[in-house]
Amino acid sequence: MSITREIINETKEYSAHNYHPLPLVIERGEGVWVYDVEGKKYLDLLSAYSALSHGHRHPKIINSLVEQASKVTLTSRAFHNDKMSTFLKKLCKISDYEKALPMNTGTEAVETALKAARKWGLLKKGVPENQGEIIVCENNFHGRTITIISFSSEAQYKYGFGPHTPGFKIIPYGDEEALERAITPNTLAVLLEPIQGEGGVIVPPEGYLYKVREITRKHNVLMILDEIQTGLGRTGKLFAYEYEAAKPDILILGKALGGGVYPLSAILASDEVMSVFTPGDHGSTFGGNPLACAVGKTALEVLLEEDLASKAHENGVYFMRALQGINSPLVQEIRGKGLLIGVEIKPQYGTARPYCERLMELGLLCKETHQQTIRFAPPLVITKAEIDWALERIATVLK
Repeated sequence: MSITREIINETKEYSAHNYHPLPLVIERGEGVWVYDVEGKKYLDLLSAYSALSHGHRHPKIINSLVEQASKVTLTSRAFHNDKMSTFLKKLCKISDYEKALPMNTGTEAVETALKAARKWGLLKKGVPENQGEIIVCENNFHGRTITIISFSSEAQYKYGFGPHTPGFKIIPYGDEEALERAITPNTLAVLLEPIQGEGGVIVPPEGYLYKVREITRKHNVLMILDEIQTGLGRTGKLFAYEYEAAKPDILILGKALGGGVYPLSAILASDEVMSVFTPGDHGSTFGGNPLACAVGKTALEVLLEEDLASKAHENGVYFMRALQGINSPLVQEIRGKGLLIGVEIKPQYGTARPYCERLMELGLLCKETHQQTIRFAPPLVITKAEIDWALERIATVLK
């Protein structure tokens, strides 16, 4: 029996079956490449759902991790540490927000934003306690907690996990008129993704985010953008909302914020919004820990120094045009921005999974989402030569 099969069998024996990974076992990675336990080399076109935007083991980020790990890794928020303030200052300066609140995972950051919006509605807007509503969009994906799956429109995410958290209203994505109709005096906030990544790389109509921003201002409703996957250069700008000058009241970040080596997330907002939190309201043992903050600060520095957002824009246009040039009869649609690209397979040609498996056999790693869509989201450090290498294999499979 191969090493790969032994490890997969052992995983099946001892792990809950809550994922359906491709049948390979990764042992090491560097840049845009990974190697399995059999020594085979693969080009990573998923980058851990955009968490590895800087590539695997970026030297500068790894150096920060090792250097900080040799000093102190965790203090809890019972004490100050010497890394959190410098990280938060840098994050606030580059994103143009007054305050940041660090957490660990994207889901935690979404929960933090929901709590901020609810308390803001009570204290600042005057919505009666326990009467506030938050509007979300169909086909959303914001995480896996009970509250977050409560406002999912995906039946599988909700089945068996009730009773569900009330206080949410679901409207169609990309429909600003539906948003305006849904707003009531008790509406606190609108939560949405600039591009629905997990939902199949769904890009809303041009101008949609700008219109949402106008509507929310008009009705004194918070606009919350989940840029956990789209933020930090992924779509070709530092933040996806910049395409339409639709700066939200609360910005949610995660994934690439940790440089691909450590869990780190945050929400960013104004003093007015953040002031709703007082000591004891909200927290996390690991939130703002010195190891994460040292890594996060370096991840931001690398992002700016290497101009990864511009590279994502240039290479994203190149990649998208080349994919369209394949002109495959199997493909329903190609959509995306920057280096977040979805290739939707026509239902008559099966689901996206077999195509991902075939690409894996050819040395290219990607993953299906929402049954029909192959998602390509390589590290932002990828080169045109590496994209060409991938395109040769993609063309083979799609033709």
